[in-house]
Amino acid sequence: MPTESRIFAYNRHNRRKIFRNFAVRSVQSGIYHHAFSGHRKINWNNMYTSEKTLYVAHGPNGPINIMGRMANRHGLIAGATGTGKTVSLQVLAETFSQAGVPCFMADMKGDLSGISQTGAMSGFIEKRCAEFGISDPQFHGCPVTFYDVFGEKGHPMRTTISDMGPELLARLLSLNETQTGILNILFRVADDRGLLLLDMKDLRAMLTYIAEHASELTKTYGTVSSQSVGAIQRALLALENQGGNYFFGEPEFNILDLIRTTPDGHGIMSVLAADRLMLNPKLYSSFLLWLLSDLYSSLPEVGDQELPRLVFFFDEAHTLFTDTPRSLVEKIEQVVRLIRSKGVGVYFVTQSPTDIPDPVLAQLGNRIQHALRAFTPKELEKVRAAAKTFRANPDFKTEDAIMQLGTGEALVSFLDDKGTPTVVERAKILFPLSQIGAITDQQREQLIKSSAIYGRYDNMIDRESAFEVLLAESEAQQKATEQAKADAEQAKADAKAAKEQEKAEKKSSKKKSIWSKVFGAVITTVTAALGTQVANSISGKKTKSTESVTKSVTKKAINSATRTATREITRSILGNMIK
Repeated sequence: MPTESRIFAYNRHNRRKIFRNFAVRSVQSGIYHHAFSGHRKINWNNMYTSEKTLYVAHGPNGPINIMGRMANRHGLIAGATGTGKTVSLQVLAETFSQAGVPCFMADMKGDLSGISQTGAMSGFIEKRCAEFGISDPQFHGCPVTFYDVFGEKGHPMRTTISDMGPELLARLLSLNETQTGILNILFRVADDRGLLLLDMKDLRAMLTYIAEHASELTKTYGTVSSQSVGAIQRALLALENQGGNYFFGEPEFNILDLIRTTPDGHGIMSVLAADRLMLNPKLYSSFLLWLLSDLYSSLPEVGDQELPRLVFFFDEAHTLFTDTPRSLVEKIEQVVRLIRSKGVGVYFVTQSPTDIPDPVLAQLGNRIQHALRAFTPKELEKVRAAAKTFRANPDFKTEDAIMQLGTGEALVSFLDDKGTPTVVERAKILFPLSQIGAITDQQREQLIKSSAIYGRYDNMIDRESAFEVLLAESEAQQKATEQAKADAEQAKADAKAAKEQEKAEKKSSKKKSIWSKVFGAVITTVTAALGTQVANSISGKKTKSTESVTKSVTKKAINSATRTATREITRSILGNMIK
């Protein structure tokens, strides 16, 4: 059976009537107030009414409800610390859960974990029952799945660097415009090269890569300065020191795990442990903004339905807009404006409506305003500004009422069936049927291990991505460089050896040439002398004795050899000097 069918089947057959002997009358606002007659007692078991409205507050005229099909028009819970915002959130969440609507909420102090346990009667609740005409409240907890970015108090919630994108990442790292431009270049280079950016080490590897290839990348993508890259690397180091490395990686969180119901049709509450996360407000707000953006991009259009598909409570909402670039604020405004068509209602929780930019505030139709304290002119200005966000009630002055509200009291204004804000009314918020306050570590651990998604996200996966690819390329390039260097050194050594060999051979050749010439000169001299002696003998000329001839030839040969050797040696020396 489809989820919606299960929801309404459950409510038709198992819901007790909330009101007895009442007449429904429409007031100016169009909210369904119930005026009681007779005994004024309600046999109360469910805050989701037969008219498909959500009973969350009680005014002078009876119950005040949010219309189910207007619940995706977003809302605001505001008020000073200690005035009851957390309890109001808990009441809204468990009401949506009873109606079959899953909710996501951040638990700042651990208090909201009590929504998983059955509540109990107390003096405060007993008093409220008498005021509201409620008898026999049936306390019960809600189905809950706990999450924690750090994986300590719930299932880990991770995303990848690529999925977060350069704009949100730049906000998270507090980058200026130039550094954001470098980050955009980095993402573009990774896309063009088909490199996956999954975790922090992938981002570091890409920063190193674009720094080393800055000159060639500048021609295509724009200037890549080493100073900007260095600034981003320092910001990454700071984020890692704050635990940001837990947030990035795989398995990536599947946003559809937030939209689950139990077999009997109750919406499952997704509670994020945010006490540690809030130590870094930008990480907290960027994480929640990523969730919203992912919901917007992943869910199909469904238009207005009887009930939202999901309600998203954004606690400490002011962190979302603090030090946020105007371009990103505009995208937040766009997401909030359009995400209701995906069946998602966003409820901001903060101290004052002035924490929210006017274009976003204008889209928050269902409002609960708890007390604001004002002791200075500046604080009075905030009270007046908060009062101006409501449609005035002629019965009281809104500005004064805001400062007079007690704990658990609030000014409320919800949308009517035409989408028009109702006249503001002073009311008391219902008490939760679940436990008020934190649960024990043992209870939390039991709920985590019994969860349907237990083990799905608990173990991190590290598959091949930009870091591994670039590391392999770097190692291959280093090996190639080392091999080229070795080859060059070997070639140089071979060339030197060849040159030495050639020099040796040339020197040897020169020595041989000198003695050849000396020997040739001797032979020539001897031959010439002997030829002269023979010629004289034939012609009858007087010749010297044989001994005399021998001495003469020898002398001439020695003189010729000496002259030739001296000449050749002198030439060799002069030749070397010239070289």
